Amino acid sequence: MTSKPNTTLTKEEPKPALVPKLRFLEFRGEEAWKPVALQDASTPVTERVGERKLIPVSISAGIGFVPQAEKFGRDISGNQYQLYTLVKDGDFVFNKGNSLKFPQGCVYQLKGWGEVAVPNVFICFRLKKGYSDGFFQQCFEQNQHGRELKRHITSGARSNGLLNISKETFFGVEIPTPSPAEQQKIAECLSSLDEVIAAQARKLDALKTHKKGLMQQLFPREGETVPRLRFPEFQGKGVWIPVPMGEVYSFKGNNTLSRDKLNYVAGSVKNIHYGDIHTKFSTHFDITREMVPYINESELSVVRDVNLCAEGDMIFADASEDLEDIGKSIEIVHLNHERMVSGLHTILARPTGSRIALRFGGHLFKSPLIRTQIQKEAQGAKVLGISASRMQNIYLSLPHDKSEQSRIADCLSSLDELIAVQAKKVDALKTLKKGLMQQLFPTMEDLS
Repeated sequence: MTSKPNTTLTKEEPKPALVPKLRFLEFRGEEAWKPVALQDASTPVTERVGERKLIPVSISAGIGFVPQAEKFGRDISGNQYQLYTLVKDGDFVFNKGNSLKFPQGCVYQLKGWGEVAVPNVFICFRLKKGYSDGFFQQCFEQNQHGRELKRHITSGARSNGLLNISKETFFGVEIPTPSPAEQQKIAECLSSLDEVIAAQARKLDALKTHKKGLMQQLFPREGETVPRLRFPEFQGKGVWIPVPMGEVYSFKGNNTLSRDKLNYVAGSVKNIHYGDIHTKFSTHFDITREMVPYINESELSVVRDVNLCAEGDMIFADASEDLEDIGKSIEIVHLNHERMVSGLHTILARPTGSRIALRFGGHLFKSPLIRTQIQKEAQGAKVLGISASRMQNIYLSLPHDKSEQSRIADCLSSLDELIAVQAKKVDALKTLKKGLMQQLFPTMEDLS
């Protein structure tokens, strides 16, 4: 007796719908978003510049459009200029160069430039009717295109720094897209938040510019013996005294205590190295508040000449590829008997007497004249460096009355606090926007 074949059908599981976690009231209950390929939502822009005289531009991640003369120090278009693509306000450009922020390349929309010349290795396009520029720019900012492109990139950047991404691959990218009305609503919401962020960022820039200008006035300039701006109580109190750094600081270099070779689990000693100075701190390091990795006390026993920090010490970054970064410094304050060491590629400078007021050194070494002198002492080809011995010969100017140092330090430290508060406000708004975008946009991963 033969058995009958099993004809029972298995019901397919329904695919998840592309619906954001957060939706405006008027769109709740409407149909799910649909994946739309860029080739269907846009038209390639391919017109050549030819004989037109336009600004050659490049596209930088995190910034957008930048004139070539500003980015590279010169116009690099050369004989290729006439083959550049003519891009107009409203058009989008994809730079297939990888970066930390956009590993698969960045996309920006041209606004307020009129017409520009874009290298023909970039991919240019404009959206069709029914697709919101603002909505898609927010998608590109969220790197939705990058998450799609990641699956197609099989090798690193070519010799020209560009990823091996074809036009066909790029235009095949699918972006989850709602109705035109919902696109516009999302674009308006995020655009309003962008305006708030931009306004707060302008306030931050204004504070930084004010401080920069103030420092140019509060410290003597080259060839001058008194600052151009002096607090009333110190008017007529005599000239500032030039002294070599080696008379007021002792210097000690350190190329040990590399973080990738040390144990940071359950450590008890803070370790600050050149990367912290470049990225985390501006003028002062308050050890009671700022956080850096810890190392174990036992690690110190195997390292000779450990640079344990004390209140009032200065720590300098002794190496950088950027001249502006060479010799960047912070002053150690409020140590409270905590243990901290000056780590990899740093120079520790310690006051040898009582001629430097606490918190004054941190501002003094950020002053234009001292920064210029430090940069002149830098040596090296690709990586610039400065030694403890070369630091000793740089001249400082100090006011005769030490209380003037404290007055200047208090003024600039108060301004630093305002800058720090404003910076946190900008960061909080950016974090708010990032979280909001995660709620307002579904991703293609939601379909898997």
